[in-house]
Amino acid sequence: MSNLANQRFLEITMGGHLCFAACAVAELGVADSIPRGSSRPVAELAAEASCDPGFLYRTLRLLASYEIFQETAPRTFALTPVAESMRSDAKDSIRAGLRMVHRILKSQQGLEEGLRTGETPFTKAFGQPLFGYLSSHPDDAAIFDAGMGSFHGPEAAAMLAAYDLSGIGTLADIGGGSGSLMIAILTKYPNLKGLLFDLGHVIGRSRGNIQAAGLADRCRIVEGDFFAAIPSGADAYLMRHIIHDWNDEQSVTILRNCRRVIPASGRLLIAETVVPPANERSFAKDFDFLMMLYPGGMERTVDEYRALFQAAGFELRGITPTTSLVSVIEGRPV
Repeated sequence: MSNLANQRFLEITMGGHLCFAACAVAELGVADSIPRGSSRPVAELAAEASCDPGFLYRTLRLLASYEIFQETAPRTFALTPVAESMRSDAKDSIRAGLRMVHRILKSQQGLEEGLRTGETPFTKAFGQPLFGYLSSHPDDAAIFDAGMGSFHGPEAAAMLAAYDLSGIGTLADIGGGSGSLMIAILTKYPNLKGLLFDLGHVIGRSRGNIQAAGLADRCRIVEGDFFAAIPSGADAYLMRHIIHDWNDEQSVTILRNCRRVIPASGRLLIAETVVPPANERSFAKDFDFLMMLYPGGMERTVDEYRALFQAAGFELRGITPTTSLVSVIEGRPV
C-alpha cells in the first residue's frame, strides 16, 4: 500500500471514531458546562457529566486536535466556534443533531448484512422501521425532530431566497414536522395561508410551535398518514425531506395521493438533494447512504425524479438549486 493510500485509509477509519467521540460528548452535554470565554478542568467536567476523567480527557484531546474544543492548559478545555455550536443554547445549535446520530449509530453494525440482503440496517438493529420506532419512543422522537432542525435549519431561508411562492393562496406542507418551514414561509408571505399535515405524535409539537409564532389563524393543522390520504384545499403541495425517506414504490403511493387532491393548475414542490452523475463529489451521495442505512429510502438523480413524477401523474417542470444542499423540484399535474 502506498503512503498516500495508507494516509487516506487512516483518514477514513479515524473519521468514524471522530463521529463517535463528538456524539458521545454532545450527549453528555460537556459543551454546556464550559462557560463562554473561559476554560474548565476535565476533573470538573467529568464530575458534572458523571463520567471517567481519564476517558473524558482523552476524548476531548482528540476533539481538540480537530479544532473541536481547545486545550488551553494541561487537562483544561475551552470552547472553539465548533464546540460553541454544541451548546444547547447556541444559535443554530447542532447538539440535537449529534444526539440523534448517537442514538442510531448502532444501525451501522448491520451494514454488511444489509449489503448482502437489502434489508435496512436500522430495521435489523432496532427490530422495527425508523418511523415506527419513533412513534413508540416519544422522547427519542422529540430529539429526532430537533436533530432534523440542526441538519436542515439553514435550508428554509435558502429555499425562500431561490424559489418564488407568489401567486399561491394556500400552501400545504406534507410531513411538516415541527412546523419550522411553514413558520418561515408564512412569515415571508403574509397573505399566504398554510396547511400543515403530519402524524398524530408529531402534530402536538408542530401545533405548539405554530401557535407560539402567532400564526395559528393562518395555518390549518391536520393529522393523518400520507400513505392513506392527503388533505385537499391547497394550491401547492410541498414536501421537504419526505420522498427521500421511502423507496420508489412507497414514494409513488405518496405522490399519487397528492395527485388525487391537487388542482389542475397546482404545483408539487419537492425539496431534496439531487444526486449528480458518476464520480462527482456531492453530499447528496452521503445523504443517500444515510437513507439506505436508516429509513430505507434514497436520494435521487434528475432522471429518477422524472420517472417518479411520471409514475404518479406529474410532469417534472424544473429544478431550482439553492445555496443549501437542497433544490426545489417542481412538478405539475399531467
